[in-house]
Amino acid sequence: MGFIEETGASQYLRDARIATIYEGTTGIQAADLVGRKLTMDNGVAMAALLAEMRDVDSLLADGAGFAAIREHLAAGIQALEQATAWVLQTIGQDQDAALAASVSYLMLTGYVCGGWQMARAALAAHAGLTAGGDEAFYRGKIATATFYAEQILPKASALLTVVRSGASTAFALTEDQF
Repeated sequence: MGFIEETGASQYLRDARIATIYEGTTGIQAADLVGRKLTMDNGVAMAALLAEMRDVDSLLADGAGFAAIREHLAAGIQALEQATAWVLQTIGQDQDAALAASVSYLMLTGYVCGGWQMARAALAAHAGLTAGGDEAFYRGKIATATFYAEQILPKASALLTVVRSGASTAFALTEDQF
């Protein structure tokens, strides 16, 4: 607004405005992912991404103390694979159900991609430690990746359940019930 006022009420209005922007953008990106990007090649690009994520698993297995990262990343990848299969199967039969699940699918994809990148960062940090690099920095990277694996990646399994529910309750109310 460009000026200061005494009550502060306008700050609440400005703070609340971001909610509509955020929701609209998230919904648009989710609908694009499910309705266009995933279906344009029937999930081939996503399958390639999942395969690339799985390639990290063998590197995590090399005994560098990455058991927690490996376990949670594998579960996240499996959840994303199952959610992708559900979306691809459902979109042709019930587009509303697939689109109702699209925001949860987008979030699931984001969590798993984040976990994959954090695992790669942990592997790079381990290599840096082995090469005699900055120990505090690299240990911090590994701790951050482990935190992400233990605290964020488990959300992927919960989101799989939400995705699979599709539109089961999203369209339970009629317009006049709002």
